[in-house]
Amino acid sequence: MAEPLTDATALETSLREAVKGLAVDIDQARFGIAVSGGPDSMALLYLSACTFPGRVEAATVDHGLRLESADEAAMVARWCAAHGIAHAILHPVAPRTGNLHDWGRAQRYTLLEAWRVERKLDWLFTAHHADDQLETMLMRLNRGAGIGGLAGVRPQMGHVLRPLLGVRKSVLQALVDTEGLPHVQDPSNADPRFDRSLMRSALADANWLDPLAAARSAAALGEAEEALGWTVDSLADRHLRREGNGWRLEKSDFPHELQRRLLLRMLAQAAPAASPPRGDSVDRAIAAAMTGQKASLGDWLLIGGAEWTLIPAPPRR
Repeated sequence: MAEPLTDATALETSLREAVKGLAVDIDQARFGIAVSGGPDSMALLYLSACTFPGRVEAATVDHGLRLESADEAAMVARWCAAHGIAHAILHPVAPRTGNLHDWGRAQRYTLLEAWRVERKLDWLFTAHHADDQLETMLMRLNRGAGIGGLAGVRPQMGHVLRPLLGVRKSVLQALVDTEGLPHVQDPSNADPRFDRSLMRSALADANWLDPLAAARSAAALGEAEEALGWTVDSLADRHLRREGNGWRLEKSDFPHELQRRLLLRMLAQAAPAASPPRGDSVDRAIAAAMTGQKASLGDWLLIGGAEWTLIPAPPRR
């Protein structure tokens, strides 16, 4: 296994290099830090303030789901005030709907992005680390994910940066303990009702798994996903054409993964607001199209052969 980082100076260097590696102007940019009050985000806040002094602000999203959440947000606010760091507490305005975790995540990122724009911050840091990455990869592997899913948590999504993906959770915990940083443990992290909590519990004694190695694999898969995306963009520019109220793929003798992505691109072009079809239905449609047959995909009909045509499906009788 790779040797973990062990001290604050090494972690500051790692943070700086990780941010620089994402093509960020580390000498001028201003950073917002998403801080829940847990050890991971408090470690990120501390390291960011040390690494980029005077260019860091923090925000805590209080979803109001636990009685303790207001006190936890106030704890972060007090630490920030004592260290001259601007801090905001953000509250969701949308009502809770659907899956609680999905709602919470959507609200969190919506609020943080609005705050980032209002404060004229260039980037937003979140405290996802190597152990998070391993959990995400294994959860998606268990669901049959492809390359994109197995790439796990991306180091950059829009203005969101995750510069701790190469750092172990235990190292972040050791940092907050050594520096005496206030922090809390979210009880939902151990709640067996949630898939991630179950995965975390299963991995607790799996010392033979190396999260740092998994993080490197995720990065390689992310680069492969980018390369495939670039290839599909190029092939679509050359071979995908609008035809009436449908789309035509003028060439179809590609490897299966490229065929799949090009078909999904056709469907996305035809119906931008529609959810993509299930993977097994796409595979069946590709198998039919390769032998010149037709296949239904929701409201669309795929006609195969040397060229593939996607047209609206005839009305059902």
